[in-house]
Amino acid sequence: MWDFPEKYDFLDEIIDRDSQYSKEAYVFVLDSLRYLIETLDEVRHVSGRELSDGCRRRALELYGPLARTVLEYWGIFSTEDIGEIVFSLIEAKHLTKTEDDSRRDFKNVFDFTEAFEKNYPWGKVS
Repeated sequence: MWDFPEKYDFLDEIIDRDSQYSKEAYVFVLDSLRYLIETLDEVRHVSGRELSDGCRRRALELYGPLARTVLEYWGIFSTEDIGEIVFSLIEAKHLTKTEDDSRRDFKNVFDFTEAFEKNYPWGKVS
């Protein structure tokens, strides 16, 4: 288990209401969002598809061939789970959304078996 800095204490309240995902899952999605925004030419709103893909790339970078196993251990089995985490953070007022954003934006963005096993990018994460 990670030793979380105090800045993530707000997650305890979210997890108390819904313990479907571990604290690590929330931290991972927030870290992936930060990582994705840092790769952009300018700070802007990102879509659910973009964030899902950013989570895929970040998981591969951090965990390599174990990416799927790590995410599933935390309760993330699909891109829809990423969306549920995002919308929990939105409902708790820790992220914002536009009128056009919805949970559907995270539906079937990619398949975990395809992304993390069948098409594992041996040698390079892209």
